Amino acid sequence: MGATVAGGTASEPAADNQEQLVGIVILMPPELALAGGQSQGATASQRSHADPGGPLGQDVLAERFAAQLLSGEPARSVTAVVQRLLAVQGQDPRGARLAIRSRSAGLTAADVDRALTDERSLLITWLNRGTLHLVRADDYWWLHALTTPQLATASNRRLAQEGVLPGDADRAVAVIEGSLAADGPLTRAQLGERITAAGVRTEGQALVHILLLASRRGHIVRGPVIGADHAYVLVRDWLGAPPAPVDRDTALAELARRYLAGHGPAADRDLAKWAGLPLGDARRGLTAIAAELSKRDDGLASLATAPGEQEGPGDRGRRGEPGGGRSGRGFPPHRLLGSFDPLLHGWVSREPVLGGHQGVVATNGIFRPFALVRGRGAATWSLARGRVTLAPFAPLTAADEAALLADAADVLRFLGEGGSSPPSGSRRPA
Repeated sequence: MGATVAGGTASEPAADNQEQLVGIVILMPPELALAGGQSQGATASQRSHADPGGPLGQDVLAERFAAQLLSGEPARSVTAVVQRLLAVQGQDPRGARLAIRSRSAGLTAADVDRALTDERSLLITWLNRGTLHLVRADDYWWLHALTTPQLATASNRRLAQEGVLPGDADRAVAVIEGSLAADGPLTRAQLGERITAAGVRTEGQALVHILLLASRRGHIVRGPVIGADHAYVLVRDWLGAPPAPVDRDTALAELARRYLAGHGPAADRDLAKWAGLPLGDARRGLTAIAAELSKRDDGLASLATAPGEQEGPGDRGRRGEPGGGRSGRGFPPHRLLGSFDPLLHGWVSREPVLGGHQGVVATNGIFRPFALVRGRGAATWSLARGRVTLAPFAPLTAADEAALLADAADVLRFLGEGGSSPPSGSRRPA
């Protein structure tokens, strides 16, 4: 499974036979390419990847990796991952699915689609920070009530900027409701056609913000996967009658509890940023669960009880799903994490993971897939036509390349893009 060096050329790895469909291309870091492919030793790679953490310290990072299900026992179900993390960034369909892969064992992207479509146990909608998130259906109700009211001002302003007047916005939402009631589920394109036919502007970003408005009002969510599209449904049709409302203080306490289960140790400002709530709300939630927190000397908050034992408002009397409990500490195995991975969105600072490469991974609100090596971002990667291309930030050791090659094979397996032969590897200049 080790990567082979293609003599510093730009040639692709040759297939052994017609069944060889997949592979991994490892681009040379610029510093190595300029040196003619000759490494000056492994010290650059060791310096780049061996000491993550900075001022946080390795113990705190190790706890966070375990909370994120990136180290220790992997989850055994899709819902176990989402239950632990509470809300998974969901605007990139492949990225959301890969977030499940990297925190579980033996699952496939089809399992995620099944949870969304057949089981109705998961859904995607606009929640924290006005961003699409993958959440459990059981958590939708209280999260929506807690995180969406503060989106109104920005949402209305964006609609106005897109040329959608308030009356037109109301009319568009009525079209969405009527269309889904009569013919749902419907895709974004199908809803756009009907809104346009009603005389409401959908060009530019107008349609997105109309759908956000309908979501914010509690009418719609993204439910089933239909072909390559994720379709919208009416909340009342897809989820049934809502449960009894959860009062705000109870919801803030639950938010703090569940956030720490998947992100602790963390500070109040980390929680506020992740949830998109005022700092005072984050502090209220943490204060409400003070009796459940560990005593720490670093000013961070973490749960005294193992995360797998946490329960949500809809889970009273039920323990965490298999794979929810964690054992073991230390840094995760080598992982290819997808775009918008939760590891980059849970705290104020991304420096402990990305170091000086934040501008490479995150640019203009786009978060690229990246490789995690000993707890540190070590490369970006892409996938096209069944082949993973890895662009390291610094030279990788042969052992690192082999480990990433193995994980690339698992990415292809998970997505259903693998061939019958194991992937091959080659190195190309950047």
